[in-house]
Amino acid sequence: MSWLRALKETARSGLEIERKRLEPLIAFRGAAGLALVVGTSLVLFGPEIAASSAFGAFQAAIATFQRSWRPRPVLALVSGASLALSTFLGYVTASHPVLFLCLLGGWTFLAGLAWAAGPTGGIIASSNVAIMLVTITLPSSVADAAAHAGMILVGGVVQAALIVLFPVRRWGAQRDALADALAAEADYARRLRHDPVAPFDPLPLMTARSAAAVTPRQARRRPAELHGARGIAERLRPVLASLADPAMGVPADGLERAWVNELLGAAGSVLDAAARAVRYGEPVHLSATDLGVLKTPDNDVILVGPALRAADRLAALLDDVLEIAEGTGTDSGLPENLAPDTRHRPTLLRLVPVVLKAMRRELHPGSPILRHAIRVAVVAVVGYFVGAALPLGHGYWAPMTAVMVMRPEFSQTYGRSVARFCGTLVGIGLATAIVQTAHPDARLSALLAVVCAGLMYLLMRTGYAVGQVCVSAYVVFLLGMAGDDWSQTVTERIVLTLVGGLLAMISYALYPAWETPRLRNRLAEWLVADGRYAATVVDRYADPAHRDLEEVRDALIATREARVAWQEALATAQHEPVRHRGISRAAATDAQHALAQLGRSAMVLEAHLPARSADPVPGAAQLAEALRRATEKGAKAVRERRLPDWQPVVDAVAHWDMPTPAEDGTTPVGDPVVRRGAALLLEALEEFTRALDERGGSTRVSSTLAES
Repeated sequence: MSWLRALKETARSGLEIERKRLEPLIAFRGAAGLALVVGTSLVLFGPEIAASSAFGAFQAAIATFQRSWRPRPVLALVSGASLALSTFLGYVTASHPVLFLCLLGGWTFLAGLAWAAGPTGGIIASSNVAIMLVTITLPSSVADAAAHAGMILVGGVVQAALIVLFPVRRWGAQRDALADALAAEADYARRLRHDPVAPFDPLPLMTARSAAAVTPRQARRRPAELHGARGIAERLRPVLASLADPAMGVPADGLERAWVNELLGAAGSVLDAAARAVRYGEPVHLSATDLGVLKTPDNDVILVGPALRAADRLAALLDDVLEIAEGTGTDSGLPENLAPDTRHRPTLLRLVPVVLKAMRRELHPGSPILRHAIRVAVVAVVGYFVGAALPLGHGYWAPMTAVMVMRPEFSQTYGRSVARFCGTLVGIGLATAIVQTAHPDARLSALLAVVCAGLMYLLMRTGYAVGQVCVSAYVVFLLGMAGDDWSQTVTERIVLTLVGGLLAMISYALYPAWETPRLRNRLAEWLVADGRYAATVVDRYADPAHRDLEEVRDALIATREARVAWQEALATAQHEPVRHRGISRAAATDAQHALAQLGRSAMVLEAHLPARSADPVPGAAQLAEALRRATEKGAKAVRERRLPDWQPVVDAVAHWDMPTPAEDGTTPVGDPVVRRGAALLLEALEEFTRALDERGGSTRVSSTLAES
């Protein structure tokens, strides 16, 4: 993609406005907390301290809107405390330029590394550095700075207290995550009726898994319907895939296929009803027809073998889903045969070493997070110099803008830069018109600032540009309350915002972290994860007595994470102005499809794992080892731009086609389910090789076009 096209697309994405479900009660609560802090500070301490406390309360409320499963009061407290500390240290060192620049560079570098802990930590840390550049200009002495820092902390405490005292839809985010996972399974069941090998996006299940991890305190208060249902959704997916797959015994046409389609449709309806019940905390409403299809004895007459086992397993799992959604299980709200989700999220203090460990892992030359941290630290220092050199005053707006818009990803950095500048123009224009018309005093300016903040909380999810309109007007009114001349604010903010955005964009062009060259490595990691998952599943057939289902689950989670990492990298690379140095778009699409089928084939095998009392399947151990070694070598070949070789897997699968020394000499070796699954695994691996053979791919495309 050329630079011109990349700039056009990123600018369009930055200015895009989306239709999102608004949350007016949460926005009103955040604005009420801000009004309480600003009003009290204005009456007791004056406009300057009121401005500092307003920044603290404003940022604390924004932190609670971030996508995080941690309790919202904790986010508000962390944001308020970190901003208070930043403000005090910044003011103490501000009179010593060299010391302050060292603090600014180091503090910004750590904020950049905070992205290693996740987007929420990165956004809070970056926002605190940016706001610190404003708040350190308000105090006039060390004691005054301590008072400002204290009021900033109070702003965070007030927002946290309001969340505790006036909760809005408790556990709403966790309910939505679990309901989305169940709804995704319902949609998958319906799509399998028309496409028996339809793909499935694991992201809703991964999100639900992340939401299910709670702190010990949360675990004691979690609603019963949020216990255990995610685990059932995890188990449903392989059962649904196995029931629909023609390779597992149900022909593509005929009575059996029609009956399987009825079962899949009924399962989709049941899962949709359970999703609605979980999302809104309401009773489950089911039709008698759907229950009749799932419970009818016709299953035993029409279906046989693996398909019958899958149908019985599906009915049992759906029973568990309904018991949890209704809360009619045991005293804990769980079916007796289902273990609850026991994964715990670390408390705040125990989270510190986890975050530090994640940051240390990024301290290597190839890390995009490290490059972002270096880039944003250098830009913050350079922006501070440029802002100070320009004869405008308020030079901190240039580094503040740069730090706020910079992200580890190219498209987000450029899109946010354009959106921030355009939003600033509109916001300052509206604020200027209001100031010229109303000539507000300190109290009216405070009221207008609170209104702008409330609109920001309400509309922030609709688009970054919309949020910046509200933020720009908010800052104008807030600094006007503190005594700044609004006419100077207009010129300075527009020019310095443009300077900060340009610095951010230039820095990424000079010191980028492109995903395009790393696509082959991401694809290789997904191949290894898929191979380990398939090998782990096949190993359970080789030794059922000592099978470890937790190991299978860990391998499945690893392959989902690798798949999502690949998809995110591919989506990022498509918007980068980089010449093709990784893998062509056609090859990437075909390879992605092949690896998705590889994971799906392993998942179908997982649906039929034998009981501990079952006999070992001959040859399964050899196949598992062949899969593990071949995919590891194949990943190395992908990185080195060679075609993988699957001969060890071919030999292991061919072993099952050999007859046993039985009397008739025709009985094949091994379990039929494993033989069919092994053939599907090998077919997916060979499709993966064909996808990477771009010369062969070009030949196939040319042949297809010629036939057309």
